[in-house]
Amino acid sequence: MAHVNLLPWRAERRKQREREFYMQLVAAFVAALGVLLLWVFWMGQRIDNQNERNTYLQTEIKQLDVRIAKIKDLETVRAHLLARKQIIEQLQADRSQMVHLFDELVKTIPSSARLTGVKQNGQSMSLDGVAQSNASVAEYMRNIEVSPWMGHADLRKTENSHDASRMPYTFGLDVALSRPKSDETAASGDSEAPAAAGSAAAASTVSVPPALGMAAKAVTGAPAASTSAKSANISTEAKPVSAASATGGTKP
Repeated sequence: MAHVNLLPWRAERRKQREREFYMQLVAAFVAALGVLLLWVFWMGQRIDNQNERNTYLQTEIKQLDVRIAKIKDLETVRAHLLARKQIIEQLQADRSQMVHLFDELVKTIPSSARLTGVKQNGQSMSLDGVAQSNASVAEYMRNIEVSPWMGHADLRKTENSHDASRMPYTFGLDVALSRPKSDETAASGDSEAPAAAGSAAAASTVSVPPALGMAAKAVTGAPAASTSAKSANISTEAKPVSAASATGGTKP
């Protein structure tokens, strides 16, 4: 005899499938939520780690900035010390320059000319004087250019006053100062400082011609710092005296 199931089995199976679907859906949601939480935790750990690294780098950068500032201060101090050292070396090299210049002025001027004014500004010198003719001025310029302590001479002016004096021509020269190579080598060495001091002391006892006596007394009586060719501006005016009488009283 056949059995006939009259119960609503299709509805029961449908409900069973619905329950299984919802259970799977809940399981998938829980799994996704767990994965999301793990991902958030992992990213938070990475962010914290990167923040710690950034903090460490910022601390090190601040320390390096402090060291760089100290290095810059040291470089500034070093530059100031080098500048002072160069000034001292320049002063040391120029201590005896004035004495040599006055000696060269006496030796280079011809007997037919005489100086009325001498002015130094840095590494240049302006000479004013009178002469018998333009040939005397040209001879004086040639003597200046062969001098080891003087360089190129430019003629600033030459005029004929047409008076009855023995030297009617007035002239003006611009002379570039120089230094012998042997003197530059000796002045640049630190071991030559006592010798330079001795030459400066001897400079005060060198005899100066009458034409340049006032200027020499002003230079040799001034401190060593005032003889700097860069920082000093020495202007001397002397009474006109012939060079022929001056060369007889000075020994180079």
